[in-house]
Amino acid sequence: MKRLGIAIGASALIVSFFLFYPFYHVLQISNFKNGKIIFSIRMDKGEEFILSFTHSVNKRPVHDTIRIEGDHLKVIKSRFDSFGAGMPETSSDGSKLKIGKDGLFECMVNLPLKELTFFLGWIANHSLCLRGKNINLSDLIEPGTLISLRVRKISFFELWKGRYME
Repeated sequence: MKRLGIAIGASALIVSFFLFYPFYHVLQISNFKNGKIIFSIRMDKGEEFILSFTHSVNKRPVHDTIRIEGDHLKVIKSRFDSFGAGMPETSSDGSKLKIGKDGLFECMVNLPLKELTFFLGWIANHSLCLRGKNINLSDLIEPGTLISLRVRKISFFELWKGRYME
């Protein structure tokens, strides 16, 4: 009888570990001011997505490729079609500027970030391209809101009870 109790206790401990230990990476977008989660999606370490927007000064499109790197984000490169104020014009500060195969400029950034925070613009038309799907951020939250993108690790239980896009 004692062995049965030990086996049941050990089984419960193992099941609890797999239910509640944070194994899964999630890209989370939240309202920076109040912390309310706006959008979450499970992503694998090394998976990339693109944040696209219209630059506030030169009014041209910019596409930033961002990778999930464990507990943080890493801006890999920024792609754009013209120079202007606020846009890199040469390779500097560890970044490398080149012309891509499609004719767009590519600035290789490789910048690790714990969190990417920005105001959702009215004209910027911020969007995410995740796994071939485009998500217009102004459909999720009102422009002018300060938002934050970050990686969180969550448990199977949190994944199961939450509303995470696959």
